[in-house]
Amino acid sequence: MIFKMITIKSQEEIATLREGGRRLAVILAELSAKAKVGVSTAELDRVGYELAKKNGDKPAFLGYKPYGAKYPFPASVCISINDEIVHGIPSEDKILKNGDVVTLDMGLVHDGLITDSAVTIIVGKADAKDRELVDVTAKALRKGIEAIKPGGTVGDIGHAIEEYVKPYGFGHAEGLAGHGVGYKVHEDPYVPNTGKKGTGETLEPGMVIAIEPMLTRGTSKVIFDTDGYTVRTKDGKRSAHAEHTVAITKRGYLVLTEK
Repeated sequence: MIFKMITIKSQEEIATLREGGRRLAVILAELSAKAKVGVSTAELDRVGYELAKKNGDKPAFLGYKPYGAKYPFPASVCISINDEIVHGIPSEDKILKNGDVVTLDMGLVHDGLITDSAVTIIVGKADAKDRELVDVTAKALRKGIEAIKPGGTVGDIGHAIEEYVKPYGFGHAEGLAGHGVGYKVHEDPYVPNTGKKGTGETLEPGMVIAIEPMLTRGTSKVIFDTDGYTVRTKDGKRSAHAEHTVAITKRGYLVLTEK
């Protein structure tokens, strides 16, 4: 994937992104509530599309063609189940089952600006280790966000995530990381989920980034599915993913994709 230069958003643009992020949070909450046993991922995708359009917005991923992809992404929501880490393509044939670990990942275009967020849920009765995986992933995201300060670096974020996860023994999906966002789905800087303090790009007020830890119950190694988009754990073990779009402010940060 090729990233462009880092962009700085104005206060007015951040306000627009905040509204878009709030709308995206509402959509993801509704999708989470509808993700029940017997529901297809295609049905969830249709709901995501309709909820976006209802408010005059657009799904950011639908028709998006990342660098190197052979065809544009064919859905509004990336829905990844169990060993699928990210970028799962919805299908009528993918029916949710009891105990499935499901990630709902969506981007939203509101007034021309893009926010990106993801949540992982468990359908029906949760396995204890799966619940821990999901909870640790969500808390690791919060730790990464809390590490943000103007003049800090993206390495501070990765370090905070890595240190929080370490005692639990979960793997970090290899090669997958956060990124800048706003004018495009993917912008600079690269935002790692592991790393050393003080390394990488400097965080400046006006930068907008997507932070997204992706943890696995086994190996960190990943494989790409034949569909060209879906990334899976190499050992077939389950994974979880949590993501927020965050603006860097003069005093710290503002989470844009919360209600």
